[in-house]
Amino acid sequence: MKSQKRRRRGIYILPNIITLSALFCGFYAIVMSLDQEFKQATTAIFIAMVLDNMDGRIARLTRTQSEFGAQLDSLSDMVTFGVAPAVVAYEWALKELDRFGWAAAFIYCACAALRLARFNTNIGTVDKRFFQGMSSPVAAGVVSGFIWHMSDFGIPGDGYGWICFAIIIFAGITMVSNIPFYSFKEINIRRSVPFIFVIGLVLAVVTVAFDPPKVLYAAFVVYAASGYMLFAWLKIRRLSLKTPPEAVLPETENGGDDASDSKPM
Repeated sequence: MKSQKRRRRGIYILPNIITLSALFCGFYAIVMSLDQEFKQATTAIFIAMVLDNMDGRIARLTRTQSEFGAQLDSLSDMVTFGVAPAVVAYEWALKELDRFGWAAAFIYCACAALRLARFNTNIGTVDKRFFQGMSSPVAAGVVSGFIWHMSDFGIPGDGYGWICFAIIIFAGITMVSNIPFYSFKEINIRRSVPFIFVIGLVLAVVTVAFDPPKVLYAAFVVYAASGYMLFAWLKIRRLSLKTPPEAVLPETENGGDDASDSKPM
């Protein structure tokens, strides 16, 4: 009996350790950007995305969800996907724009905070099939993925200030928009799948491993565009059916950017 209690306490700590690991990646990204090591900084943010996706799933599988874990995850997301990408982008190219640069970085950071606040006040009243606005890890991927991609070619940020400005503003505004993004929460990892799905997963892993900067950034760009395409399609469908907006558009208040129902992004 005692051994079972000990084991349960150990499993309970596991999701929070993963969350803290993601927070460390965000902190590491900030430190590396200050040292002008942008490839390491952006790689750390992408590692944090993997960890952020894991902690909620592990908490759910081990039945160790808690309010403490949800709050810790929210704070971790703010640093890792809010502050870190803004600092990395500023150090890479935005600083050459002077006040416009730090203003753009702050706008992105503020949008990440507003998104998390909106999530925390709308838990339990959402359509979990969709996110309302782009999730903060994806927004971080759009910003840091561009920098990772350029750094992989050895291209410095000099002269790319306005391009970086446009990307970070786009990512920030999309986070707090009402654009619906598919959440993939209907995928049940405990359900049996066809063998072809496993083959497709292996091919996806191999494709990413072949050239991570290009493949991952392309995936984030496609996903970012998918929300606007879905929004346009729903608008067209609404007009063609001549039905009220609420009858067609999903109620897309974000239920969390992670697979966990209690985790924000």
